[in-house]
Amino acid sequence: MNNVNNVNNVNNVNNVNNNLSTLQSILSENGIDAYIIPSTDPHLGEYVPDHWRIIEWLTGFKGSNAVVVITGTFAGVWTDSRYFIQAKEQLSGSGFELVIPAIPDNDDFIRWMAENLDEGSCVALDGTLFPVLRMRKLREALASKNVTVNTECDLISDLWIDRPPMPAAPAFDHPVEFCGKDRSAKIFEVREEMAKQGIDYHLLTSVDDIMWLLNIRGKDVKYSPLLASFAIVDSDQILFFVDEAKIPLRMAMEFDRLGIIMLPYEEAAGMLSTLPEDASILFTPSTISAALYDSIPAGMFKKEGLSIPSRMKALKNKTEIENIGRTMVKDGVALTRFFYWFEQNHGSASMTEISIGEKLNHFRAEQENYLGFSFAPIVAWNAHGALPHYSANHQSDCEIGSSGILLIDSGGQYLGGTTDITRTVALGKPTSQQISDFTLVLKGTLNLAAAKFPAGTKGYQLDILARIALWEHGLNYGHGTGHGVGFCLNVHEGPQSISPASSPGSNTAIEPGMLISDEPAVYREGEYGIRIENLILCYEDEETEFGKFLKFDTVSLCYIDKNLINKSLLDDREIGLLNAYHSMVYDKLSPFLSSEEQGWLKEKTTEI
Repeated sequence: MNNVNNVNNVNNVNNVNNNLSTLQSILSENGIDAYIIPSTDPHLGEYVPDHWRIIEWLTGFKGSNAVVVITGTFAGVWTDSRYFIQAKEQLSGSGFELVIPAIPDNDDFIRWMAENLDEGSCVALDGTLFPVLRMRKLREALASKNVTVNTECDLISDLWIDRPPMPAAPAFDHPVEFCGKDRSAKIFEVREEMAKQGIDYHLLTSVDDIMWLLNIRGKDVKYSPLLASFAIVDSDQILFFVDEAKIPLRMAMEFDRLGIIMLPYEEAAGMLSTLPEDASILFTPSTISAALYDSIPAGMFKKEGLSIPSRMKALKNKTEIENIGRTMVKDGVALTRFFYWFEQNHGSASMTEISIGEKLNHFRAEQENYLGFSFAPIVAWNAHGALPHYSANHQSDCEIGSSGILLIDSGGQYLGGTTDITRTVALGKPTSQQISDFTLVLKGTLNLAAAKFPAGTKGYQLDILARIALWEHGLNYGHGTGHGVGFCLNVHEGPQSISPASSPGSNTAIEPGMLISDEPAVYREGEYGIRIENLILCYEDEETEFGKFLKFDTVSLCYIDKNLINKSLLDDREIGLLNAYHSMVYDKLSPFLSSEEQGWLKEKTTEI
């Protein structure tokens, strides 16, 4: 088997080298000094269909975030710190060089080009994959050198002979019994808001916005039930750019009745260019490609801002909230059965990171209305847990030993909602440091979830509640504390977030109906990682003479490992919060468990 893998690796490196040489020859023949390839698709979303995973095909690097720059004598890959170790390994022998910036910056490749390209150079890229915001930075950085940027250059399609096709699975309805509002009502509300803003056309480029608006789902993107599409909304009709073969007849007939006109996916830019110049258009600058932006008639009034569906879908309605509650019970039952199975079988059967991730998916798949993982599960044993976005592969996969820390971050897509939960458990006898770290993280999880705050509070203002206990002990974590979560859509979905960083998400006010993660952590490089994550739902608590006040409900349901808790580090309030949470977990999950599972969960959730 090892010999076969070695042969495959050699063949892959040879293919990568050949493709790089071919591309560099094409650049020379066409007078192109640098070619840029981003790791995005035309919708600039988090998860990219295999059809658009150009960088993986070209370089062998499998990370989700990267930019490649190729010149006649250089081929560089820029990625973020999550992937530095992985990129070094996967790029070895490929002819591509990992570029680690002195100062971390998502757009550091632009700085490199500004410093290394000659006066009057020609840069080329495929503008359908390049964000307009990044394009603005690129043009500004290269302006002083009189560099030409060609945005209509696709050098990949002819070269990538065995390119995976887009999935052919049809779209399906997301029933009102789950989403709570039919598509005609959503369309009416969006048009009402357009009228208030004085907007004639609303361009939707984020697929999740379109899925929410039309109450449909698809299977074009791994982990998120999305159907690749664009839409233009006006007061009378919706132009829906999609592969019509994926739209069932009954759905197409209803679309026709509602004035939803289906057009070929590839015609979005062309149709956009025909809109009247004396009209106005709203679009989201972070999700529109340079090619689509350039297609908007120059005379149109361009309003850049958050899409109307994005804000509406962030506020879950009554039916969605009820379904979220039911879905969390299903997910909690699956998690409880998984951890019960794990304890009963660990030590007597071989278990690896990959195999127990698959087993967890098996338990979720037993639940009604389950669609699949909401992201690639993070099953991380000991040192792997110190990598916040670790994902086991066949090279890194390791056996779960008898003593250490196991971190499992996973989630599911259900018709009734999207889940995301992290639990960290100890195998064998944990060290005092592990117990202390875990308890301080737990304090952060509990205190953020118990927060009461005035309406209008932003995510960055709440972030400290999850970190203060860690800070007091000289600890911290490098990622945000919370991200928005969709409803049978994206597991990472704004506009809201909880983070110390200044960003549109953390500057968004937290509102009733918003679902958000609560996930403080500690990572000790080379040793272990600890993260406790629940989803919390914002609701209005009360109104006083000082205004409205909001709180959170914790909706995720799974026991927290008491073997890792130092009770002396918790105050009475925190002890009460943990005991109340565990009581809720048992009460909501036990009716769906066997007597053996009930007894096991009872012990896991007894008061401390």
